[in-house]
Amino acid sequence: MIRTKKRLTLCISLLIANIVFIWGNSLLPGEISGAISDFVRDALRAVIDFLFGGRPDKPSGGGGLLRKLAHFTEFTCLGMCLCWLFGILKDKAYQRHLFPLLTGFSVACIDETIQMFVPLRGPAIKDVGIDTAGVILGIVLITLIHKNKNKNSKNLEENKL
Repeated sequence: MIRTKKRLTLCISLLIANIVFIWGNSLLPGEISGAISDFVRDALRAVIDFLFGGRPDKPSGGGGLLRKLAHFTEFTCLGMCLCWLFGILKDKAYQRHLFPLLTGFSVACIDETIQMFVPLRGPAIKDVGIDTAGVILGIVLITLIHKNKNKNSKNLEENKL
């Protein structure tokens, strides 16, 4: 990946914002975290009901699944940021993939450790697995985007000749 100061600054800024968001949510007490999840669930349900027509017999649960999807999504973003950062900083392919994976796993472990000290929250090994799977998806997405971009660049150069 092309190394410029602007790209590196943007990447590090996004990475820090992502980690602050992740750990900031882990610092929220269980009651507040649950209330936020319920609010988002209800808002999503209202949008889906509006777009596709509501069904009054639907169960009201789903907050747990929403939280797991949120974990997965925020760690997918983390994996993308980490892959971008190490793609800028490292030259060897294994470093561009292994370092983001290990760093993402470490962030997930710290995230669960934080929850040990927050009221009505607790650590879960399952969450570390979900988080790490999100990191892996982020790494795969950035890798595919980068390969596709390079493939398109080569095709453009070949067509100019």
